Order: sequence, then structure tokens, then C-alpha cells
Amino acid sequence: MKSTGIVRKVDELGRIVLPIELRRTLGIDIKDSLEIAVNGQQIILQKYEPACIFCGNAKDVMTFKEKKVCPKCVAEIGK
Repeated sequence: MKSTGIVRKVDELGRIVLPIELRRTLGIDIKDSLEIAVNGQQIILQKYEPACIFCGNAKDVMTFKEKKVCPKCVAEIGK
């Protein structure tokens, strides 16, 4: 893991501010969703990318009955 040297305090509502330089570098825009994960004592924030419910592929997914499915899995289901 690479340290940025950036330190932020948590406010009274539990919020932190991600610096604009970091958001630009990671391609995080206003209103983007972030996924929160925990690895031991680490909190991991990553840009949320909806993925196929079957294979986990996040490329070219479509919505079917409120579920994300990729074209490859759609083709396999059709067989």
C-alpha cells in the first residue's frame, strides 16, 4: 500500500474530506458512489463499480430485473 502523507480528522458526524487531488487521480467525481470494505484494522474506500452477479465482470453490464448481468453470462444462460 502506498502512503500519500495526507491526514484528515473525522468530524462530529463521522465524515472525512477526500482532497481534490486524490479524487482527480482516482477518477472520483461528485455524487460517485464509494464502496467501503474492511481488511483487519484497515478501512478501504474504492469507487463502486456495479458488476455481474454471476462472474463479477464490471464491463458492459446490463440490468435485468434489477440485477447486473454481463453479456457473456447472458449468452451462457441462453444456451
